[in-house]
Amino acid sequence: MVAHPGAMNLLCINSHVAYGHVGNSAAVFALQRLGVEVWPIHTVELSNHPGYGDFRGRAADAAAIRDLVDGIAARGVFAHCDGVMSGYLGTAEIGAEILAAVARVRAANPAARYCCDPVIGDTDRGVYVRAEVADFIRARLVPAADVVTPNAFELAYLSGRACASQAEAVAAIDAVHALGPSVVLATSIATDETPTDAIDLIVSDRAGRFRLRTPKLVLAANGAGDAIAALFFAQLLRSGSAAEALARAASSLFGILRRTAQAGARELLLIEAQDELVAPSTLFQPEPI
Repeated sequence: MVAHPGAMNLLCINSHVAYGHVGNSAAVFALQRLGVEVWPIHTVELSNHPGYGDFRGRAADAAAIRDLVDGIAARGVFAHCDGVMSGYLGTAEIGAEILAAVARVRAANPAARYCCDPVIGDTDRGVYVRAEVADFIRARLVPAADVVTPNAFELAYLSGRACASQAEAVAAIDAVHALGPSVVLATSIATDETPTDAIDLIVSDRAGRFRLRTPKLVLAANGAGDAIAALFFAQLLRSGSAAEALARAASSLFGILRRTAQAGARELLLIEAQDELVAPSTLFQPEPI
């Protein structure tokens, strides 16, 4: 996966909040700090993360997404687009527009890759998107993706398998590979083999499977999944190595999360801890499994 010469260009279709760092509000700055040119399109624009209990704003409709894609395409720049990323989508119709955008970018640049962060739910809340959205992600977006970045709950949902042990998690990853993606990054993995004070990430591609373990941090901030997906995708496009991309992305995110936890902050300290994006204070290395 070799990026276009010069600056890397990524089209990011995800949620946006005015206050805080989730969705594009986490991914865009993280990518820019790495020197990536980002073309963000927002599937929703909210005042803040709904986890606060109240928020203002509204969701985009499919026509608005299509209109923005048309406008970018009119600049003639899709030939220089190295990849497309997608995250939260409020409707299946927006999912269809994401597929159309991916097709347009690939038509202009066959080397472009698509990374799908399958935002469906989490262990604490279960599925928190509409049923038709979850179904569309599994049936249409994941099969079209080169890279997919589910959390533990989403890995089980997409694969239809339990992930209680590391062997089961690997089997679930293989089942997701069978849907189409050549690279699978599973985050927030806690099997019966994971120490209680740690959390695992597992990445799998043609070069093998690798596990990276970091200390578990106690914090309430959202956006870690959006950030790790963006960081991993950019590092993967740069290095061509899923294991190396995982090491760099996870080390950067851990540094930001640690600073956030130490401060007891409700939002990721993405700006304050931005040096972690380019020079992580702790370097973690994955091991083959």
